[in-house]
Amino acid sequence: MIKVAPFRRRLLDWYDREARALPWRTPPRSGMRPDPYRVWLSEVMLQQTTVPHAMPYFLEFTRRWPTVETLTAAEDAEVMSAWAGLGYYARARNLLKTARAVAADHGGVFPDTEDGLLRLPGVGPYTAAAVAAIAFDRPANVVDGNVERVVARLHAVETPLPGAKPELKHLAGGLVAADRPGDWAQALMDLGATICRPRAPLCDRCPVAVDCEAFRQGEPDRYPLRLRKAARPRRYGTVWVLRDGQGRIGLMRRPPQGLLGGMLGLPTSEWLDAPVEAEPPIAAAWRAVGEVEHVFTHFHLTLRVMTAEGLADSLIWDEDAAGLPSVFLKAVRLTRPER
Repeated sequence: MIKVAPFRRRLLDWYDREARALPWRTPPRSGMRPDPYRVWLSEVMLQQTTVPHAMPYFLEFTRRWPTVETLTAAEDAEVMSAWAGLGYYARARNLLKTARAVAADHGGVFPDTEDGLLRLPGVGPYTAAAVAAIAFDRPANVVDGNVERVVARLHAVETPLPGAKPELKHLAGGLVAADRPGDWAQALMDLGATICRPRAPLCDRCPVAVDCEAFRQGEPDRYPLRLRKAARPRRYGTVWVLRDGQGRIGLMRRPPQGLLGGMLGLPTSEWLDAPVEAEPPIAAAWRAVGEVEHVFTHFHLTLRVMTAEGLADSLIWDEDAAGLPSVFLKAVRLTRPER
């Protein structure tokens, strides 16, 4: 059984010394409060990616849109393009819904409680808890993947994920207190990210190893237990890269709903369970240049890449493909003239 008070003291003392310097944070014990907008933006970005991957996106977003009001005024297509590479484009659409609700209904000021944040469109329980704790120092129970791993090892939880999630959240909640809740949430996250790593945890450097049941058992790598994931299905399609001879590429605006909704992309066929011949967007001397592979959350995608030169009024012509979703960037790179 963990003795909560000394456990918290050990972990917070470690955090005071070892806290990661991140652009959405303020240093522990500095007396400064973080900007709720930056905390919220970082948490949305980090839901499906790592800090190193998200960092350049965060810096670019906050350079272009430094406040919630400036983000509210942005064009949807601009935000979606800036989001390209972070995945889950529905989160980018929800980002705008949340920002516009904060601006329209709250005078540009984020609600400062977990319940108030939960009432915003596009804000779920995890994000509400994280923003409430980190930005407003509310004693909220913030449980991400890092925290789940730490808690599973501390208690040697034998229930495999994802079924263990309610138990892990309950156990994590028993460690929350009114004292420094924002620092506490970030200390647990940092412990999981830097010490209690998924593989080869650095138990010899852990400030709370003395409290850890998995460490006592000598097998911290065993936790958290996981059910074997089902294999992702594979889908197939064709993508067409049409160039106009002047360096521009023909693009289409994807439907607002569904995968990559609202994004600019290359013309593609439907993505089906088996390869099929598909009708190109215009008549041209199309030639096959190979295939690209891409992994989405729920399926693998194999796209046959076709390229040609031509013009079509139905397409949007763009010289810069840098803002395309990564699946389309792969196809563009495959058809570069210097190949």
